[in-house]
Amino acid sequence: MISPRTSLKRRLTLWLIVIVAGLGTLLLIEAYTSARKASDRAMDGQLEAASLTIAESLQWPEGKPTLEMPASALQILATRWQERVFYWLQADNGVSITQNADLPITAAMQEQARHQPVYLDAVYDGRPIRLSGREVDSAGWDTQEPVQLWVGHTRRGRDLLAQELFRKSATRFAAMVLITAALVAIAMRTMLAPLRRLRQALRSRRADDISPLTLGVPREMQELVETLNRLFADQRDQRDALLRFIADASHQLKTPLAGLQSTSELALTSRDPDSWYQALNTVHDSAERTSRLAGQMLSLTRLQHLGPGHEREPLALDQLLREVATDWADRQDSREHDLGLAIDLPTPIWVEGERWALHELLNNLIDNACRYTPPGSEITLRLSNDEDDDPNDAAKRVTLAIEDDGPGVDTESLARLTQPFERGRRQDTRGSGLGLAIADSIGLRHGSRLTVTNREPRGLKVSLTLPRCRPPEGSVT
Repeated sequence: MISPRTSLKRRLTLWLIVIVAGLGTLLLIEAYTSARKASDRAMDGQLEAASLTIAESLQWPEGKPTLEMPASALQILATRWQERVFYWLQADNGVSITQNADLPITAAMQEQARHQPVYLDAVYDGRPIRLSGREVDSAGWDTQEPVQLWVGHTRRGRDLLAQELFRKSATRFAAMVLITAALVAIAMRTMLAPLRRLRQALRSRRADDISPLTLGVPREMQELVETLNRLFADQRDQRDALLRFIADASHQLKTPLAGLQSTSELALTSRDPDSWYQALNTVHDSAERTSRLAGQMLSLTRLQHLGPGHEREPLALDQLLREVATDWADRQDSREHDLGLAIDLPTPIWVEGERWALHELLNNLIDNACRYTPPGSEITLRLSNDEDDDPNDAAKRVTLAIEDDGPGVDTESLARLTQPFERGRRQDTRGSGLGLAIADSIGLRHGSRLTVTNREPRGLKVSLTLPRCRPPEGSVT
């Protein structure tokens, strides 16, 4: 079995060896069979010529067949392999006229020879022999008594001739295989040259070089080059996004850190305890915002670099919403808002997801709504059926949304709100612009994009859809 790590060149070589070996075996069998047939035809021709020569020497003086063996007939059968030659002239009544061996001729063989010349294999004295038999009439002589003439010789010459013919065929075949192997090796090297050029081009690249490949390759490799170029393009986009994120993060962290430094420097130059207390409050608020910003940046970075979700499990989404809403109801950040929960579906609602990630998503959505809406605004967590669901579709999806009645966002800024450090025009200096970016990354991990739309007559709606799943066994439905 060929290993998946076996090189392409070796795979092609092995397949060619298998194909050539199979075809070569068939060709050698056919060559051996053809050699034996050719040797039989050649030697049978000699038997026929000798038989005809002997038949011409037959005479019927006084109506009795007589034969004086012609030397030319023996010369015809005298091959370079020094075969043993046999002949037998037999009258129609079964009486032997002349012979030099008691050939194993049966009545069935004699019956065959009466109709047409025959060529048969037999065994004489423990050796295989070849016999030719024919019936000879008394043309031109005053008698109607036909005779049968049998001529034969051993098969050694035939076998040696067949072997000689086979060796010649096998030699030519071996020469053709060697020539073909050399041509195939050259062809493989030529055909695999584009792969070598592609490999060399990739090896010679610097680690930071993700520009498109411009190699001229055959049509079969064009898709591979296009795939690599798409990969390089994705890497460029990821790198550019990472560089933008680093630049924005540096700017976002630089401002509060500079404020901390200037506040502390002013406090150190003062001897008034009230100034120190005011400076400590300012330092505390700034440190709190900076700590939250750093935590959000770490969360966003973690989400963007995590692999596919391996911690997914069936969870009751309605129960998770109740837990998060109850937790936020007791927080200082939401006490100035009317935080509510609306579940427009029969419960429980099961989805497959990562509990920690969906918990983080809900926290960021609620925190974002609390920060960017004025005190007294209504904020509602809502679960409902997906409006685009087909009623006949068994795989239903559920929409998770958070709605507020705040001032909303201008249309131009809506599409940018899921980008890091984007706040729209309703920005609050306490916000970092990372909440919706984190929520969007979590939505992507669950196969859904975050959708941000303005509500009528006012307010904002942030939603995503999640596919439902079967409840786990033993759960209460």
